[in-house]
Formats: sequence, structure tokens, C-alpha cells
Amino acid sequence: MKTLLYSICTISILLAGCQGNSQTQDQKNTTQQNQDIAPVQTKPINGLERAYFASGCFWCVEAIYESVKGVEEVISGYSGGHTENPTYESSNTGRTGHAEAIEVLYDPKTISFSTLVDVYFGSQNPTQINGQGPDIGSQYRSIIFFQNQSQKNIIQKKKDFLSKTLNRKIAAEVTSFQKFWKAEDYHQDYEKRNPYNRYIQNISIPRLKRFHKKFPELIKDTH
Repeated sequence: MKTLLYSICTISILLAGCQGNSQTQDQKNTTQQNQDIAPVQTKPINGLERAYFASGCFWCVEAIYESVKGVEEVISGYSGGHTENPTYESSNTGRTGHAEAIEVLYDPKTISFSTLVDVYFGSQNPTQINGQGPDIGSQYRSIIFFQNQSQKNIIQKKKDFLSKTLNRKIAAEVTSFQKFWKAEDYHQDYEKRNPYNRYIQNISIPRLKRFHKKFPELIKDTH
């Protein structure tokens, strides 16, 4: 559980990235199957488009994207797996194939999908396999979901460039979007509603602050 794991890895380990275990064969098969299936294209909602990402704890990722200009709403949930109606408990077993993910509703007139991908790679340790920081397991793996060929090309180009720049393999899966399952209500806006939670204090907030320092031009004006 997150509240226990935060004490296992220190903040310094979070900065460097804990190395998770390699994917199991079942996980590899699920990933390959998702990549081979034609993506599902979501429809805009009141002019807002939707994008889907996974990069560790969804409490952290939700807070990061909610702070970005042009993002109107972020929903925590599950995606990338092979089971119906995943829950927090079932996904945490690592056997559903799902990762903790977010749905981003954004205004394409203010922010582009390409910039959302920059936020994605710039707000995590992109080389960590099966996790982020102290959160280890396939349910915390990094995935970028594409809904069309244009998005896939954008993601792959940025991933390849980052790999060459770092001279390291980038862990993020590039997978066709199929379905997003909304998480339980108590996970929504978790960081905002639980600012004194030990995990939020020691993991989520420092991760958010590092992102803000790196991309100040993308942050909403809160004044």
C-alpha cells in the first residue's frame, strides 16, 4: 500500500528512481495485444478533448495535470488491462493488467496533445520500469495511450528523442487506448483533500513541486 511504501524508499531514491522488476510474460502479452488492437477514439465533451496517461500513483499524476494551463479536469482510474470493472484492490494485485491511470480533459485551443506528452515525460523518472519512486509493480507502470495514428507518431517521436538524449531505454509503453475505468470516489482529488497524508507529504507534493520548477510556464496562475 502507498502509505506503507513511502517509508521504504527515501526521497533521494525517488529522485533517482527505484528499479522495478521486469514485466511478466502475461503483462508482455497484454501489452502486445493492446498495441495490435485499433485504438478507440473518444469524443470531445463541450469542446474538451480527452487524453490518457499512467505514470505511477494516480494521486500524484492527477495533481500534476490539474496544475497545467488548459487542463479543465483530471479523473483517476484504471486502464491498460484485460479485466472488466477493475477496482483499487484488484488492480493492486498486479493480476488485472491494469495500471493506475488518469483521464485528462483539456482545451485544445489552449494546450496541445504534444505538450501534454511533454508534461508526461517531464514529470516522472522515464527510465524506471514497473513503477515510480517507491510505488513498485505493474499497476504503477508507465503507459501513454494513443487514440489515433497522429498521437502515436507524436508519442513515439518524443520517446525516441528522450531515449537518445538520456542514452537510456525509456520505460513507457505506447499503447492503443481501449477503455478507461473511473476509480473509486475517495481517490478523486486525493492530494487536494488529504494534504497532510504522509504519502502526500513525502511523495506526491515533492513530485509536484519538482514538476512546477521544471515547467513554470505551463502552470496555472492561482492568484
